[in-house]
Amino acid sequence: MEPLSASENKSKTIEELIQSAIQYLNNSGSARLDTEVLLTHVLKANRAYLFAHPEKVVPDNVRKEFLQLIEQRKDGRPVAHLTGHREFWSLQLNVTPDTLIPRPETELLVEKILELIPKNTAWQILDLGTGSGAIALAIAHERAGCSVTATDISGEALNVAKSNAQQLNIHNIQFLSGHWLEPLADKRFNVIVSNPPYISKLDPHLRQGDVRFEPESALVAENNGLACIEQITANAGRHLYPGGILAFEHGYKQGTAVREILQKQGFADIQTSIDLSGHERITLGKLPD
Repeated sequence: MEPLSASENKSKTIEELIQSAIQYLNNSGSARLDTEVLLTHVLKANRAYLFAHPEKVVPDNVRKEFLQLIEQRKDGRPVAHLTGHREFWSLQLNVTPDTLIPRPETELLVEKILELIPKNTAWQILDLGTGSGAIALAIAHERAGCSVTATDISGEALNVAKSNAQQLNIHNIQFLSGHWLEPLADKRFNVIVSNPPYISKLDPHLRQGDVRFEPESALVAENNGLACIEQITANAGRHLYPGGILAFEHGYKQGTAVREILQKQGFADIQTSIDLSGHERITLGKLPD
């Protein structure tokens, strides 16, 4: 297909640009949202501005920048990589190709954990494989009295997470480099959370959508996607206080397997939560007192 920029060489209003871009992205189910997010990005405005000023002519330099982004989106580049950020739990996070793009499903993990952490408490919270820091920063933001620790084996990902903490002015958090629980010595926590790799290397979804541009090491696990959950669960007990909570995000078909893994390692009060699509998505258990 001819690049959109080849036919869009004259001045356009906001509404005209939106319509032509949506038509060009017709293979995308999120064409309108993608278009509006990218246009607000180059205009340095919000989406309400687009609705309020559909007749406003877009300056040529801004139009050209927007069309270049639309071309990249047409090629499959994630919108979050094109803009350099993604909103998660009302926090604006920087993201790069070194991290997973925070997703709405993961907000359910934050929601369920916050339900269990009393307000005005000083619990110790651990986020394993923090990536951009989304989960850890959301919890630290909502529970300012808690001390949050976040680990990741990727130095590049930790740099992104640290920059997000600094940008958001969140200080009750520390970042440690290492594989899962290894950098923690004998430290214990009230809550351990993780959104680990849980996709099987044979899953066809790895060749579709945004995940094609995300780090495979943050997506794929052995044993049909369960290896990381098994490893974390096997070692989590010695890093939890009695009654401590271990919680995972997992694949939509893995609920039964994750419950069995937790039960095998002695966790009790095991619960699974359903996401907005009706899929089992979050499972947690408690270490007996």
